[in-house]
Amino acid sequence: MFNNIYKNKRVFVTGHTGFKGSWLSFWLRILGADVCGFSLDIPTKPANFDIFGLESQLQHIVGDVRRREQVMRAMQKFRPEIVFHLAGQPLVRRSFDDPVRTFETNTLGTMNVLECIRQVSSVQAGIFITSDKCYRNVEWVWGYRENDVLGGKDPYSASKACAELVIYSYIHSFFQNGPRIASTRAGNVIGGGDWAEDRIIPDAVRAWSSGKPLSVRSPQATRPWQHVLEPLSGYLWLGTRLWEKDPQAMGQAFNFGPDAKINQSVEDLLTAMADQWPGSKWQKDKAFNTGKKESTLLKLSCDKALNILNWRAVLSFEETVAMTGEWYRTFYMDGTRERMIALSQKQIEDYRRKADREGLPWAR
Repeated sequence: MFNNIYKNKRVFVTGHTGFKGSWLSFWLRILGADVCGFSLDIPTKPANFDIFGLESQLQHIVGDVRRREQVMRAMQKFRPEIVFHLAGQPLVRRSFDDPVRTFETNTLGTMNVLECIRQVSSVQAGIFITSDKCYRNVEWVWGYRENDVLGGKDPYSASKACAELVIYSYIHSFFQNGPRIASTRAGNVIGGGDWAEDRIIPDAVRAWSSGKPLSVRSPQATRPWQHVLEPLSGYLWLGTRLWEKDPQAMGQAFNFGPDAKINQSVEDLLTAMADQWPGSKWQKDKAFNTGKKESTLLKLSCDKALNILNWRAVLSFEETVAMTGEWYRTFYMDGTRERMIALSQKQIEDYRRKADREGLPWAR
């Protein structure tokens, strides 16, 4: 996969203990990379990082991206060739409670990683993961493109828009002839191994595994749901293209999301998940009202990734939900580490085979 460029490469991953970061680190190890992870803590219990047993498979460094000297020390010691930056405060509603930490982590933390890349000569490529919420969301019915206006009414969205501006500035100020840098914006990601608070799938499986009904605040909100492996394949393929010095990829921002027709509501998602979970129930929380504004409609256009990178999502909504449900059911029924690792490896291989059948170059 990915032209075999990750084999024996030194890859530095910030936020490797989180949901997407743990899956990315797991996949990089399958690809033969030497991985060093940098993260403040293990954010949930249970945690995918522990389930995959990643601490014994990579260099695990506890550190804070808000402290540039800690990032610099780790990178100078490891001497990475490729950097994936995923560390951040990932929750919209938490950003209302702690806006300062959200901006410090998501914006200042991004600047710190960029500055370290600028000073560590071993780095050849850097992929920065922000969010689809970096766009100024006016809830129109067509997808946001990479050149649409950035912004955000809530602190989380605004912090990601700020991060994108910092990345753009560093690319044009310092990286025209140095390391190849690009940013990525992905939609709402689901899949096994996510236990973050205030996310619909983790909230659902926590309730249903305990035999409790789930209360939902916004069942009609729509999102471009995609399986975690979809954007990760995009990140890894973008890293490949940066390593190979593709001028069309260097210094660019890319959306990674599902087909435009996949924009189901929360209700659609829960109904599909409940079909796989006997006895599960959910209901609208009519009393829920905190005054914290959340968008109800958000879509991405991924035409740029298709035309420049020849990347697109391949899973249907039904396949995405089925893979997610299978992972969590297995975990709660007989979730030994060996079984979860085997299932996760199988899901990656099944996903690669489907992408290969559909002619995507990263999967060959």
